[in-house]
Amino acid sequence: MPDRGERSRHLARWWPVAALAALIAAPYSALPLPGLLDGPIGSAGNLQLLALCLVFGALATGYDLLLGRTGLLSFGHALYFAAGSYATDTFMLEAGLPFGVSALLGLLFGIALAALLGSVSLRVSGIRFSMVTLAFAQAGSILAERNPGGITGGEEGRAVPADRLPAALVGIEHTVNLYWIAVAYLVFTLAAVHWAVSSPTGRVWEGIKENEGRVEVLGLRPYGFKLVAFVLAGALASLGGIVHLLLTGGATPQTTTSDFTLSLLVMVVLGGSGSRWGPLIGGVLYTWADHRLGDLAGSGPVADLPAVLRVPLSQPLFLLGAVFVLVVQVFPGGVVRIPERVRTARATRRHRG
Repeated sequence: MPDRGERSRHLARWWPVAALAALIAAPYSALPLPGLLDGPIGSAGNLQLLALCLVFGALATGYDLLLGRTGLLSFGHALYFAAGSYATDTFMLEAGLPFGVSALLGLLFGIALAALLGSVSLRVSGIRFSMVTLAFAQAGSILAERNPGGITGGEEGRAVPADRLPAALVGIEHTVNLYWIAVAYLVFTLAAVHWAVSSPTGRVWEGIKENEGRVEVLGLRPYGFKLVAFVLAGALASLGGIVHLLLTGGATPQTTTSDFTLSLLVMVVLGGSGSRWGPLIGGVLYTWADHRLGDLAGSGPVADLPAVLRVPLSQPLFLLGAVFVLVVQVFPGGVVRIPERVRTARATRRHRG
């Protein structure tokens, strides 16, 4: 009979397969999850929410290539997410290109932008790097809001007419197709990040995070390796922006702001920076809470509370911030490390006993 340790390792090896099977089965499920979702899992509204959770979970996973794997705190990652979305939208509406060609060109534009701005930003390090990325993000946000030539839609963003998209991706009846695209984006991002982190370049990233000076002593040039991480993370973000464009039906300036990058930072810290699954879990939890806590804030039970409780609890951002602070204080290292902390606590109790 296998011991408990062997069973735990076997479970850890196969649970991602079980999770993927659950994602594949979701559109066919009529199972309700009261409190978590409204109605059956396979309803159009719930599939839309699940798709958004998966997209932002994947986006946080790509962002962690910078923060958790290479030690680069970027405040401008939202810019590349928005670049993929806006560029694809512009190629469709201004150049009249079909969606497939526009998406490819939008992705290439996002990669080129990441390479250009990354090559500049990485000339400095530490907090100066963070400030440079923030400056680029702010410039992109202002550009989107100023609506030059009418190509960004200003503060309202720019919707994509239904006739410009493939028929299989338009309408409530085709929500499941958008969900499959979100699942595919998640799987691709996880595979790309895992491959990159496991490669020799990924090991250099880890060395840069721990001590960049030692990497230089070994005769390696950290700048080139950091630029690879920056461009790869930007490419994954641009691809996510294209998927988000399909899910929401347009490009919005909210995805260009530094606040959006801060949300990514919260996702990564919430889930567990530098871990394989932490950013994904944090992104899913944050996105779900961002949508569901809004419903809780406007519910009848909250409205009946005394003003001293009703006012803060009616603000979704307050609830989200309170949950984040609670998790960080109670579970340092993110929710992904909860099982490890539980095992350590049990081992300590057994040792003392």
